[in-house]
Parts: sequence; structure tokens; C-alpha cells
Amino acid sequence: MKHRLALLASVAPALLLAALAPMATFAQQTPAPSQKAIPTVTDSARGVAHPELWPAAKSKGLVDAKTEAFVTALLSRMSLEDKVGQMIQADISTVTPADLADYPLGSILAGGDSAPSGGDDRAGPERWAETARAFRAASLAVRPGHTPIPIMFGIDAVHGNNNVVGATLFPHNVGLGAAHDPVLMRRIGVATAQETAAAGIDWAFGPTLAVPQDHRWGRTYEGYSEDPEIVRQYAGEIVLGLQGQPGAGQALQHGHVAASAKHYLGDGGTTNGIDQGEADVSEEELIRVHAAGYPVAVNAGVMTVMASFSSWQGAKMHGNKSLLTDVLKGRMGFDGFVVSDWNGHGQVPGCTADSCPAAILAGIDMIMAPNDWKALFTNTVAQVKAGAIPMARIDDAVRRILRVKAKLGLFETARPFELKDGVLGNAEHRALAREAVRKSLVLLKNNDRILPLKAKSHVLVVGEAAADISRQAGGWTLSWQGTGNKNSDFPGATSLYDGIRQAVTAGGGTVDLSVDGNFTTKPDVAVVVFGELPYAEFQGDIPSLEFQAGDKQDLALLKKLKAQGIPVVSVFLSGRPLWVNPEINASDAFVAAWFPGSEGGGLADVLVGDAQGRPRYDFTGRLSYSWPKTAAQATLNRHRLPYDPLFPYGYGLRYADAKATIVPQLLEVSGVDASAANIDTYFVKGRNPAPWSFVLRQGTTTVPVPGDGTATEVAGALALRPVDAGGVQGAGRQLSWTGKGEAAIAVTGSMLDLTRQANGALSLQVDYRVDEAPAGTVWLASGSGGAGPGTPGALDLTSVLKAAPVGQWQTLKVKLSCFKLAGADLSKVTTPFALGTGSTLKVSLATVRLAADPAGAICPGH
Repeated sequence: MKHRLALLASVAPALLLAALAPMATFAQQTPAPSQKAIPTVTDSARGVAHPELWPAAKSKGLVDAKTEAFVTALLSRMSLEDKVGQMIQADISTVTPADLADYPLGSILAGGDSAPSGGDDRAGPERWAETARAFRAASLAVRPGHTPIPIMFGIDAVHGNNNVVGATLFPHNVGLGAAHDPVLMRRIGVATAQETAAAGIDWAFGPTLAVPQDHRWGRTYEGYSEDPEIVRQYAGEIVLGLQGQPGAGQALQHGHVAASAKHYLGDGGTTNGIDQGEADVSEEELIRVHAAGYPVAVNAGVMTVMASFSSWQGAKMHGNKSLLTDVLKGRMGFDGFVVSDWNGHGQVPGCTADSCPAAILAGIDMIMAPNDWKALFTNTVAQVKAGAIPMARIDDAVRRILRVKAKLGLFETARPFELKDGVLGNAEHRALAREAVRKSLVLLKNNDRILPLKAKSHVLVVGEAAADISRQAGGWTLSWQGTGNKNSDFPGATSLYDGIRQAVTAGGGTVDLSVDGNFTTKPDVAVVVFGELPYAEFQGDIPSLEFQAGDKQDLALLKKLKAQGIPVVSVFLSGRPLWVNPEINASDAFVAAWFPGSEGGGLADVLVGDAQGRPRYDFTGRLSYSWPKTAAQATLNRHRLPYDPLFPYGYGLRYADAKATIVPQLLEVSGVDASAANIDTYFVKGRNPAPWSFVLRQGTTTVPVPGDGTATEVAGALALRPVDAGGVQGAGRQLSWTGKGEAAIAVTGSMLDLTRQANGALSLQVDYRVDEAPAGTVWLASGSGGAGPGTPGALDLTSVLKAAPVGQWQTLKVKLSCFKLAGADLSKVTTPFALGTGSTLKVSLATVRLAADPAGAICPGH
């Protein structure tokens, strides 16, 4: 195992503790919360909960005599088809208002990549409200034998109304946890609800009450903290902000929406941080850690709870009656309804996406069936008629749904907040988001008190992420994974660079922006903005906590600036704590900025002082997750021994600290094999990140391509040479086939299991340019071989390349599932990319990687 050792000095534990004394001081001031011992049951079936061990709670504001009488009267008029329809939720990408005439659905949702009417997923609030009104009108249409009931529209508004262009985007929960401010959560809930209601949407799929225990999990940033205490403190506040006071009624008419506590239960406790995986923990730990926020949310009147994809002790949550019914609806007294997650019912043993009595019997009241809702409706009606699902269970589920709709105000015609002027992205909400950014920032290092910056300085702002709002917004932003966005998609937002520029110029200084760190006039200081690319569930799962393992481009940028004698301030964007010891060593100051959202000015408020360098705002953020000393500390947690963090839970420097804290040089041995961490990036910016490399193949001959792209050829059939790409010298590779036999370029280096990626709708992305059109058949493959006719996993790419304009860069996305259809065994991929032909062809490559954004993905030949 190889590591880059830029070690200048090894820090003994005693020295590190002394150097980071404020950490220890804070830890002493904030001891772990005391909790009552929870009895355990030793002789029980796995995956079966014992309600008597769980905390009691009771829904507030949902049940009253008037509402129950109203619901009872409705139920008495409803047909079986009307009732089953109420229990099904379809995605707007697959259902139309006209469909409701035959399928009286109770709800619709807009998935992360679904667009409102017209198909524009970058549409503003008008198009979203138009969509909501069309479905609402269809659901209320009078038809013989049908009881009109308003449809309920749900969306993942998880850091603001993040699907709608122009909305205010708040920091993701990982940052809000660092703020340690429950009151702030209620205020954010109010603003999020108003902006969601303004777009015609009734229901926000949040808050996330996960307590992530393995930071490799791709949804870690959706959790407030590794510590259940913060989640417990926040749960009720965010629910009250979104829904208003329990029992007030007509939430929508007052700018509130329904909330959904999720994902019940144990989503943050899966083994190895695998999304939708197994939480193999004791019932005591499930109660103490993972259920911490749910009794509080129930007591606050949360209207809905979303079930988790994950399993507990081998039992899928979507089919776990002991937890959904006996604990949640029984012991916790939850009177709202339980909704499934996206096709989560289909993962229950014996179920499919279009048929799942087991989930309904277990306690799922509304099934999120984005694509198979028609067949699910038909099958469920038949199953009730056949006695497989008792009518009493149907009536209970529908009563819960109608109760929520009544309390939410769906039966009222007035919608005063829908398209109300001055709501979406208004100045008050943006100021609140900016405040949240300030409070979420955590100062990890500030050697020589380089911060705050003097506003009269000459500041160089560096990095691809500095002026890219999509990078600071993170996942679940306009698209599922937060990818495919440009700055023009964020009207009213402020990039981190613009925030710094405004603050510095207002104080008499100057600011330059440089992506690559080059400059004409040497700056007084460089602020480098870098970090994780946006991601969401599934795609965000990582094998280790090492940042840019095997391809440390950002570290090289930091060192380049330091070598020129320029003080460096690092602003690190991430959805979790990562191992960045080398990057911290190469920085004079280091700020954990998480994914701060749309209001980049909040960073500048704290980073930039006045002309004399006096703080305008101090850092107040404190870590709500422990920061790892090695990349192997994925399950680092202050409640788990041994506890040996680099920066402990609760750590955060302040300008006001009486004694300066000097972070010494840190050990740069990651503790993991860097080559094992990169499973999705094969060629980018002129490099093959470890463990990958290009080879040229012709028959049984294989020729490795040097890492620097030195001109290479194989058997006179295929030649490679470096070319410019994206304005960068040597960032591309041009391939020239001569027609002298079948030959291919391939990526090799490791064996991958890409079955999860294929199931998650990921694609192989190739940025390419046709320099000379193909004269014959061209094959693209991903699997365990090369490329050529008859090779398992080979797809015919001829028509794609022939149609591509010569000399223009293009992006090709091919669904991984297509390679499986072509015969590839995606569980044993040794060649994630191969391109071959036996004819003449000249094509250049700039990028080869996996992509999560499904926009534009194709399946050649299928």
C-alpha cells in the first residue's frame, strides 16, 4: 500500500492534545447527555421490536371530534376503488391529471429529477403551481360513483424548496447541526414552508431525523449530527416551523405545509454506511440512537412519517409491523399516516413494485409507487376483494390520510400563499439563510491568526468551486444529485466568490478570481474553495473517508500557492467530515463550510473583517460530527470507544478565544488503500486517477499507456496522443484507428461490482470529440472484456458517432443497465470502459467516469 508522505513532523498524542486544548476544554463543558437505561430483551426473534421498551408519545392536534366525524362521513360514501386510490402516490413524470378519472389517487410527488408540466425541471414557481392546480382540479372533478377528495402534492424540500428555481437554499443539515441552534431550525422551517406553499405544493418530505453512525454513508449530510441529542433538540422545532402549531388547522392557508419525519427507522445505522442497507444493531441502540427524534416529532404533531429503505436485524422496515404499527402507531401514539419511500415496498420479501399486501398489513398507509401505480392500484383492489388485505386495515389507512388532509386545509379552496408575491426567495428568507451559513461554519485551523482577512487586502479567490453556486448548494438541488446546474439556474443567489468580492471591495481591497491559482499580481492572501462534488443518496456512498484518494488535485493547488509564499485560507465544502490532513497541512487556516446553500455572503461575513482586520462576525459553529484523524475512522463517534479524533465533537475555534490555538503539522498517512477508494472516475483532466490506467489492445497484445499520455500505439492498428481539451493543454487523448484490424482502448486497474450503480440508474459518461467519422462499426463496452462484435456488454455506438458533428466536444451518457442487457456481468467489472473498432476512426476523449444525473442518458442499440 502506497501513501504520499509529505510529513514534516509527526505529532505525538500528548503534543496534539496540548496544541488543541480548546477542544478538550469544550468537551469537558459539554458532557455526553445522561440517558435512562433501556431494558433489553434477550430471548426474542430478530427484527421484532418490543413496544413496552420504547418511549411513549402522543400526536397533538390531529384527532378531534369534528374532524373524525367529517372523515367518517367521507369514508361512508367512498367506494373501495376510491379508498385504495387514496393509498397510492404516483410521480408526476408518469401520471397526468387525466389519469385521475380512472385512478382516483390520493397523492402525487415530484421526484428529484421530475419536472412540472411542460417538462422543464428548471421551471419557476408558476409552472409548479400550474401543475398542482391541474391535478387538484382533476381530483375534485365530479363523476358518478366517485367521492371527490383533493390530491396531496409532496416534494423533497430538504434545504429550502430546493426543486424550484429562485427559492432560498439553506445549508444542508450537516451544517445546521454545527450551528447548535434549535430556534434557528423553527425559523428555517417557517421559511421553507412558505416557499413550498408558494409553489402550490402541500407536503415537504422532511425533516430527516437520521443519526448517521458511518460517515461513508452518502446521506450523512442529511443528518444533523452523529449525536442523537441534537436530533432530539431539533426534531420538534423544525416540525413546528413547517406545520405551525398543532391543532391550529388550515396549515396551508397560513403558509405551512405537512412535514414528514424520515426515514423510520435506523437509516443512519447501516453496516459500512451502505444506503438502503442493514442496521444490525440491538433494539436498545435502535431506541437510544436512531429513534431519538421521533417521539419529539410525534409530540409536535408531525402529520406524516416516511419509512426507511433499510432493514433492521434482517427485516425490511417497509414490512416491519412491530415497528410501524406496534411501536410508532401504538406506543408512540402516532395518528398521522405512514408513507413508503420510492418503491421501497418492492424490497419487502414476497413483494414487487406493483404488488405488496405485506407492506400495507405492516402499517404502510400510502405507497409511493412512482412508476407502477396503475398495476399497484388494480392489484390492491383485487387483494382486498380476495380477503388478502382486511377492509379494516384499508379503512384505518384511509382515515389517517383523510385526517391529515383535513387538518392541512386541503378541503378548503383558498390558497393565499400560492404564487403570493414576495415569498419565494425574498430578502427576509435570504437573510435568514445567510445567518444560518454564518452559524454553521466551523473554524478548524487559524494559525498565526490569519483570519479574519483585512478588507483592504488584495485577495486571490481560487478553485473551481469558488464561483459555482451548484458546488456550494450540494445534492438535492434542482436535481436529485444536485448536478447539471449552472449559475443562471440560481437567480438571486450569491456565490462564495461574489460574497468575498463584495465584502473586500466594500472595505477598500481588491479581489481576483482564478480557477487554477495563476495570477498577474501577487496577492496578500489566497482563499481556496474546494471539496466534494454534489451528490445524494446512493451515489454519495464512499469506500473510505480520504478526500480525493489517488488524485489529489486540490492539494496540488494548495501547495502551488504555498510554494510561492502566499498565505492560504482553505474553505472546504463537504457533506461530512473527511480525512484532509494533507490539505490542512498545506493551509494556514481551514474552514469547514459544509454545503452552505444559496447565500455565499454568509461566508464572507465571518471570513472578511473590516479594513483593519477586526471581525465583523465571529465563528460560532461547533462540530456536530467528530473529525477523523485517519481515513479509516468511518464510525468515529464520541459515544463509542476508543475515541481518538483529530478534532472532537463540539470543537470550533473563535476569534474571541483568548489564547491562539496552533494546529501542528499532521500525520499524512491515511490508514487506507487510496486505490480502493476510486470506483467512478477513470479519466479526467489528462489523468487516470488511481487505480485506473488506459491500455491499447489488439488481439492478444496489450500496450499500457503512460500516465502522462505519451504517444503510444499497438500493432499499427491504434495510436494515442495527448491533445488539448477544455482549454487545458494535454487534458485530452486522441485515438486514431487505421483500419488494420480490430483494436480498442480500455480502462483497467481493479475489479468492481457495479450492480448497485446500475440499479441506481447511473451512467457511463464520456466527453468526446469526433475528429474523423467512423468508416465501420464501433463498439462501446463495460464489463470484463474488450470491445468488439459479440463481446458481452458491448453496445453498437456507430450511429451515435456518425451523427456527432466533427470537431465539436460532446457528452455521451450510456446507462449502466444497458451493458447488463448486452450481457455484461456488472458484479465483476474489470474493464469499466472500452471503445473499439476495426475500421478507421479518429476520436478524442476528455472525460470517462460514472455519472448520477440521468438527463440525456441513452441505451444504444436498445
